[in-house]
Amino acid sequence: MTNPLHKVLQQTEQVIVGKPLQIRFALACLLARGHLLIEDMPGVGKTTLAHVLARTLGMQFQRIQFTSDLLPADILGVSVYQRDTADFKFHPGPIFAQMILADEVNRATPKAQSALLEAMEEQQVTIEGVTRPLPVPFFVIATQNPIHQIGTFPLPESQLDRFLMRIQLGYPDAQAERGLLSGVDRRDLVARLTPQMDSAELLALQQQARQVFVSPALLDYVQAILKHTRESARFAHGLSPRAGLALLAAARAWALLDGRGAVIPEDVQAVLPGVASHRLQQTQGSSNANSDTLARELIAAVAIP
Repeated sequence: MTNPLHKVLQQTEQVIVGKPLQIRFALACLLARGHLLIEDMPGVGKTTLAHVLARTLGMQFQRIQFTSDLLPADILGVSVYQRDTADFKFHPGPIFAQMILADEVNRATPKAQSALLEAMEEQQVTIEGVTRPLPVPFFVIATQNPIHQIGTFPLPESQLDRFLMRIQLGYPDAQAERGLLSGVDRRDLVARLTPQMDSAELLALQQQARQVFVSPALLDYVQAILKHTRESARFAHGLSPRAGLALLAAARAWALLDGRGAVIPEDVQAVLPGVASHRLQQTQGSSNANSDTLARELIAAVAIP
């Protein structure tokens, strides 16, 4: 692993204790130029993870609290009439930052949620007929409460597909929770963090991740996984070509985190739960399995070429 990435992981794990795999998923998602959805109960550290990554990576950070009365203009910005110039001046919204925390994104109405679509896909926003580019690098971390909780609006499939990965943090184990209860307040720890790289270094690493080698045999393996999801009676819909590209991008980033210049099947298997879990819908009547179980089934069902 390259030295800057090692320092990023090490510093993040000092605050988000007991979750090395989830931290690695989040960093891989960023290196792959994707966006991350974290779905879990309130209070397990979703927001803290975003704050820690922003400070550790030296990224300009904005937090948007999604609520039922949030409007698209609250996210994107608005033009205000200026008396002295007799003209309208655009005031950019919080979306114009390098890292966006869309906190409790499914508490907002679909109209407000849709304000993120163009930004996440094109890294730009179109407001009042004018297209404005967003800063680079650009990374959205959205947190989502379980859909059975009161006051939530499920994300449509088109918006879910904009997220390269979905993960869950879960409750900490006993040892990690003991450290949380007896240690320093997490907010104080976040305030003490120092950046371990700058934007130029992060962009270079993102470019390096795109250049990680993928062999024809590895592409055969990815295509076999995609084909299995489309032909299996287990799933209502198979993985799309965009999901296949997401799987490759995440596997490349995973290989880079391991300091390798080529993707191996184990990289694909490692990132498959995060990439596929929010894109696969099980058919009615099939056993209700979680994302990890589905990923294990896929890995077992598809042979490595």
